[in-house]
Amino acid sequence: MHCFLGPGRGKVQYMNERSLARFGRLAAVCIWLVLAPAAGLAAEPEPAAVSAFNSYIRAVEARLDLQHKTQGTFLAGKAARLAPGDLVIEKLSPNSDADFPGAMLHDWRGTAFAPGATVADFERVMKDIDAYPQRFSPQVVRAKVRGKAGDGIQASMRVRQKHVITVVMDIDYDLSFSRLDARHGDSASRGTHIAEISAAGTVSERALSPSEEHGFLWRLNTYWSYEERDGGLAMQIESVSLTRAIPTGLGWAVGPFVESVPRESLEFTLRSMVNALRK
Repeated sequence: MHCFLGPGRGKVQYMNERSLARFGRLAAVCIWLVLAPAAGLAAEPEPAAVSAFNSYIRAVEARLDLQHKTQGTFLAGKAARLAPGDLVIEKLSPNSDADFPGAMLHDWRGTAFAPGATVADFERVMKDIDAYPQRFSPQVVRAKVRGKAGDGIQASMRVRQKHVITVVMDIDYDLSFSRLDARHGDSASRGTHIAEISAAGTVSERALSPSEEHGFLWRLNTYWSYEERDGGLAMQIESVSLTRAIPTGLGWAVGPFVESVPRESLEFTLRSMVNALRK
């Protein structure tokens, strides 16, 4: 069965059932992304969702702290079998978002190996905030240090995500580092403020008010663990974020899109870090 779409460049174009379903999902995603505020969906997370996110973060950080202090488990999951060129992405999100009313929790972990790299190399790349737009382009548009306290860094970053539509956000975050020893280190990046930007790069650019935002990203924490071994550096990144929930009835269309964004962003960051360490 085919559906007639109409002429295009002098030829009749058709859409088979699979393409029609894909078109339907795309249309649903566009509706969800663009019309959500007008439809009355929450533009800010509910207090209960924020409280649940904070509790989840405390559990994640406690797990990582124990992991880093336990012999032989500095990296988790499939890290033990890593080889140069390997990249492993794992979904850690809970199966239910019942504890996050009006919101969705995303927890993803990525692991990779950078031959010839060291702990010092990794930390040098991470602390060179000004170089982020070159090393993590096109996702990072600009970045700057706002302040330093001890070994910690307060920074701001403009990020751009392009999927069905292009979303630009300004994120303030606190970045900290710690060492178990000369061959083992970890860092944490905790988002302190996230603003969605309208008309980025134009004279009309402005930060949207909380009531105008789409809920693309409400919270974001990122954790790195890195270990020198086998002539290189094994790295693991875990990203935990909170976004607006999918409206009832649109899960079939929007669900795959919503899950793909944090996964693809995590994979891009990990690959970019490997490339930066190679250079």
